Amino acid sequence: MTRLTLSRLIVVAVSLFVFGLESLAAQTIENVVVKPRPSEGPLDNPLKGWCPYTDAGEINQPYSMVFQYISWRELEPVEGDFRFAEWERSWDVGAGKGKHIIFRVYIDYPTKPSGLPDWLRKAGVKETAYDDYGGGKSPDYNDSRMVAAMERLIAALGQRYNKDPRVAFIQLGLLGFWGEWHTYPRSELYASKGTEQRVIDAYRKSFPDKSLMVRYARDYAGKQPWIGFHDDMFPEDTDNGKDWGFLAGLRREKRMENWKLAVVGGEMVPGQAEKWLGAGLSTTNTALDRAHFTWVGPYCPALVTTKNKEFRKQSEALVRKMGYNFQITEVSHPSRTNKALQVTLKGNNTGVAPFYYPWVVEWALLDRAGKVVSIQKSAWDIRKWQPGAFEETAELDFSAPSGEYKLAIGIRDPWTDRPAVRFANELTVTNGWTVVSQLRVDE
Repeated sequence: MTRLTLSRLIVVAVSLFVFGLESLAAQTIENVVVKPRPSEGPLDNPLKGWCPYTDAGEINQPYSMVFQYISWRELEPVEGDFRFAEWERSWDVGAGKGKHIIFRVYIDYPTKPSGLPDWLRKAGVKETAYDDYGGGKSPDYNDSRMVAAMERLIAALGQRYNKDPRVAFIQLGLLGFWGEWHTYPRSELYASKGTEQRVIDAYRKSFPDKSLMVRYARDYAGKQPWIGFHDDMFPEDTDNGKDWGFLAGLRREKRMENWKLAVVGGEMVPGQAEKWLGAGLSTTNTALDRAHFTWVGPYCPALVTTKNKEFRKQSEALVRKMGYNFQITEVSHPSRTNKALQVTLKGNNTGVAPFYYPWVVEWALLDRAGKVVSIQKSAWDIRKWQPGAFEETAELDFSAPSGEYKLAIGIRDPWTDRPAVRFANELTVTNGWTVVSQLRVDE
């Protein structure tokens, strides 16, 4: 063999070796980029959409929450003896079974028996009869015994429900007709500004982990950047051009941006769903856009029985627009890994509001049968996925035998302890996990 031939063989060998390394490197660093097809999105994602009464009759559309009224008298018939467990048993009856809860405690509900506990009445708290809205008895909200007792009730509610993942949102309630923070036209019966402040402060202290709502952005409530609001005449009075309209109050108090941190919702004008999803649809959509509603209830279109296909179509469009509607636009990651890898998610929130709780985003490897083999939590905060585009990157370190896997994403509901939020994409969902790609795990 000549020296020239030997040199050429060495060059070829080195070249093949280098080429082999480059090929191996190419296999290792090759990226998979998936761009899922979009869809309109689910109609019963958690913590958004319709929130009907549990006892209002047939519910004709998908929903994920139910609304619960409860009187103070039922919750605390004897001073200090709270009947929370008895109340909670009613949550799982009929329409409420398996649904998240929004609740409001009331004292004075026109046409219904007084919700004031007998022990406060016997202690001397005054009540004033009225005939408005069918009549009732309005308590003296400023009685010092009354105020102190409300603060104790709120503290007990907080101890029970602040960490309860089934409870979605809470309306402050207690004060005024229906717990709606007014006694119009009998304004002399209503609570003082000082009483309002004490109730708000008590709720804030007792529920640091819940998104709370108050009826009006005025006085002390109008100074709180953390509080949410509820409009109980949506969309008729949401932005009606009157100085007493729902959004007029928020604008006046500079609370129009509160929706970015705290939930906004409320009731559709009772009995008028067909009007506001028909001839009044433009007003409804405008109100939704401006107020950033996440939910509507307890009266809502889901309670309407109709064969009108256009009504159903507009109802579904409204639900998808309400609150959040997460759509994945791109997922990228290495095609193979030795268990550690970086995943980038790009998406778009096509709704009008964010998600309000720090539910955990997780990634999972599923085997061919759809069984979860490994789960990795991300450090992402989905409350930051405001309307519009978002992008996140996670460093994951899966523990799994070598092989081919499905790569899936899930947003875990702490109540059910399983992935629950679905995406507005044409993707396969397996036991709550949304499959987005394939991944090879090497030794």
